[in-house]
Amino acid sequence: MGRPLLIPRFEFGSWVVFRIASRRVGPSQRGAPLNGEGLLLSPRRRHSRNPPAPSPSSLTLSVGGGGDISGSRAAKEGNSEMATIVNTTEEEPMLAVVRFTAELAWADAGPEVAEPEVARLCLEAQEHILAGRWVDMASLMLASADLLLKSSRVPDKDLECVLSVICSLVAKAGSEAEALQIAENICSKLNHQPNDKPALRLKVLYNLVPSPHGKAFVYKKALEVATAGKAAEYIIPSFKNIDSFVSDWGIGNLEQRELFLAVARILKDQKGMSKEYANFLNKYLATFKGSEEDTDAIGAAKEEAVAAIIEFVKSSNLFQCDLLNMPAVAQLETDEKYGLVYELLKIFLTQRLDSYLDFQTANSTLLKDHGLVHEECITKMRLMSLLDLSSRWSGEIPYSAIMDALKINEDEVECWIVKAIALKILDCKVDQLNQTVIVSRHTERIFGMPQWQALRTKLGVWRGNIASAISTIQTNKITEDGTQGMQGLMIR
Repeated sequence: MGRPLLIPRFEFGSWVVFRIASRRVGPSQRGAPLNGEGLLLSPRRRHSRNPPAPSPSSLTLSVGGGGDISGSRAAKEGNSEMATIVNTTEEEPMLAVVRFTAELAWADAGPEVAEPEVARLCLEAQEHILAGRWVDMASLMLASADLLLKSSRVPDKDLECVLSVICSLVAKAGSEAEALQIAENICSKLNHQPNDKPALRLKVLYNLVPSPHGKAFVYKKALEVATAGKAAEYIIPSFKNIDSFVSDWGIGNLEQRELFLAVARILKDQKGMSKEYANFLNKYLATFKGSEEDTDAIGAAKEEAVAAIIEFVKSSNLFQCDLLNMPAVAQLETDEKYGLVYELLKIFLTQRLDSYLDFQTANSTLLKDHGLVHEECITKMRLMSLLDLSSRWSGEIPYSAIMDALKINEDEVECWIVKAIALKILDCKVDQLNQTVIVSRHTERIFGMPQWQALRTKLGVWRGNIASAISTIQTNKITEDGTQGMQGLMIR
């Protein structure tokens, strides 16, 4: 396989950042080794020309491991390019960063003061490198990070290079504990004043630590930066992978709870993401098992439980949920402030339209306070009532029952049946001659233990039918084989 094609992007000190294109190259362009950190090392003679410096908007930086978080325009468009730092001199890259930041820090002090200080810091860095003291080296390099992040004299492309070199220290750590300590130091620095260049901070956070525990820690820090820096658009694309993250990281129930809550709070104010918001609210509430360990914490989930209920009632395409059986939601039933909200959920999941109309008459202010529109609630409640009829009648529902439950006229029955079919919550046939609806499948509003038991019974019946069919086939085959054998003997 050919090595990637290197396309110069910009130069920083003794480093050159290249864009690695996905196009293959010929044998004459191969040979430069890749180190364990994914950095292509190449001497200056391979790149004799000075690469042009592009505008910051054309910059692309890989965040590693598939690039789940990226602030670049190319990354948003699905471009597979990534930025790679290439060493073009014999100088140690970390020393180049220390020298650069030291010169910047002492730039206003004059050469008489600056030169000795720069030399001292470089000498200290050399001692750390030779001794393998990577935590101390990280602390030394991070000491000037605030200056770099705030300075208007440092272009984003140079700052991007500096942070990438600092992050490479994680891979040099001698143990997982040391790597995590370096990552914590980096995260602590990047989480300070996250409103300043939040997209750039997010670029260097993700995949900072190779270990599962370290990834979980860094990802939570990235969520904090995205929230505080109002840069949610850079991290939201990664939310679709949360389930696989949780599985890979192997984090406990408490850490999952914190993660789901952080994601839900980010999605809360995002337009067009109400379904995802409700999904993560449900994931968060499901982490409360009702055990003694949750006794103190479950009370803090009341606001989220109410939000999950309202989101479900508002949604025009959600007709099934498990909220009613969750301990974090069930606690609202006896709550003085939120008891009526729980009653509303119970109506939507277990009762019909007439119960909702009675509730609305007595609590119209409550519905308005939570942003619920009465007409929209009626529409959803009619569909919920149709599902209730489907579960209670034995496959055939007369028009009269539908008219009574949905409070509609006869000429509207088929219209509501079509709506249910379009929403994929009902499969049925309409017998206009006998004025009945023959239901073959419907969505259960609650899928709890009774529904699981009913499913188990159905599977048992199907299994028995299949076994009976196989037995019949085998019996017929034996009989047929015996008959053929007798006929053969008679012919002989």
